[in-house]
Amino acid sequence: MDPYATFRPVRGRWVPVAVSVIVFVSFTFAAITIQGAQWTLVDRLFVFALGAGIAWFCSRFVGVRAVPTEQGLMVRNLFRKRHFEWAEILRVQFGGGGPWAYLDVMDGEVLETVSVMAIQKADGAKAIKEASRLSALVQFHSSAEPHRDTPGA
Repeated sequence: MDPYATFRPVRGRWVPVAVSVIVFVSFTFAAITIQGAQWTLVDRLFVFALGAGIAWFCSRFVGVRAVPTEQGLMVRNLFRKRHFEWAEILRVQFGGGGPWAYLDVMDGEVLETVSVMAIQKADGAKAIKEASRLSALVQFHSSAEPHRDTPGA
């Protein structure tokens, strides 16, 4: 297996597609078929727009991924895409009660924890393997680069 293969969730990709389609079709059908004098055109348009908005939000889960390269890691979650050099990533966390993997990242002088939604616990054994692969990449690249704490580095 390619250690630099893109990380993507399995269930977290297909379930939102199905939900998006069902929500969009259901709300569109409801907007068209609602009966009664109290439902105006504005009400129908609002129902349609609400369904489209919910479907759009669900579809954001489809693009979740983490892309490793020789230089670093690009993490795309629901609304934000971030790039990290390997030297910035201190460790990978995948235990505890969180739903996905986390990175401990040194951003200048600040330690930050960043979600990696591409590796989700809902994917079971595959997620454990993917978290291990990401951790191995972090360890490999941190051992290949000079440590920040080493004098003269």
